[in-house]
Amino acid sequence: MQIIALRTLRQFWDRYPQAEIPLRVWYSRVRAADWTGPDDVKAEFGSTVDFVADSRVIFDIGGNKYRLVVHVAYKFGRVLVKFVGTHREYEAIDATVVK
Repeated sequence: MQIIALRTLRQFWDRYPQAEIPLRVWYSRVRAADWTGPDDVKAEFGSTVDFVADSRVIFDIGGNKYRLVVHVAYKFGRVLVKFVGTHREYEAIDATVVK
């Protein structure tokens, strides 16, 4: 999968250095993936993902310390980072509309 907005992840782990390794692991796994639908994501990440409207996927990162919201365009093989934050920051957003 092509991941758009690596810069967003880098900026986040600059603020939260403990997030760097878990986010790099996530990035590596997703980049190597070839998802055709939500079932593929669930098979790859199991219970650490949730799905919401507009082909958005919420990932628990770093033992649920951080949350990552992405939009997946399965047809085009692209993953667009919409939000990355602490669990507390995530509680303040609406994952279905965050840009």
